[in-house]
Amino acid sequence: MALVLPVREIPTLPVEGGGAFPVHRVFGVGRNYAGHAREMGMSPRRAPVWFTKPDTCVVPDGSTVPYPPATRALHHEGELVVALGEGGEAIPEGDALAHVYGFAAGLDLTRRDMQTVARQHGGPWALAKGFDGAAPVGPIRPGQTPPQGTLRLTVNGLARQESGLDAMLRPVAALIATLSASIPLRPGDLLFTGTPSGVGPVTAGDHIAVEVADLPRLGITIGERVAP
Repeated sequence: MALVLPVREIPTLPVEGGGAFPVHRVFGVGRNYAGHAREMGMSPRRAPVWFTKPDTCVVPDGSTVPYPPATRALHHEGELVVALGEGGEAIPEGDALAHVYGFAAGLDLTRRDMQTVARQHGGPWALAKGFDGAAPVGPIRPGQTPPQGTLRLTVNGLARQESGLDAMLRPVAALIATLSASIPLRPGDLLFTGTPSGVGPVTAGDHIAVEVADLPRLGITIGERVAP
């Protein structure tokens, strides 16, 4: 008997001013802020670590993300997100920003206890980073110039993370060039650019807001725990 899979819609994100951005893949980078690297017990001088999230992680502003199973330490990580409008391979850093469609505020939700065990055993972060709803992204503002200013994350109105975007160890163009040297990038790819220090736990009922410079604000709510 032939296997028949249900047709699944491509996830999309709203674009400021109207329209929708179809999401292809989601890439994230770790150790791109010295403060966060140190609070995780790692040297910021080490090379960045890359990971992916399935597109089922992507949810828009205003979503309720159920508290995922298999964790007691769900952590927030506020980030600047880059949306690519053009693909490419081995993109020179000087040309990288021409491949950008726009920018958005993002949230990399992480099952920290699961990630810690994976790191201790040299394993991948897939389950820690890749659960449904783990990558909320705000409305995308079109443009190819990276925003300048402050990244700020609050939980129930209280500040948890705050940093200038200029604290990134590797700027947007360098991240695009580095990643494209290892894998061809495609239109619709999202790149989470790392998080500053101040990450911490959230629980059911918490409201998380991420503001990145003057980009549209992202706000989501953590829902009830998913039954195992």
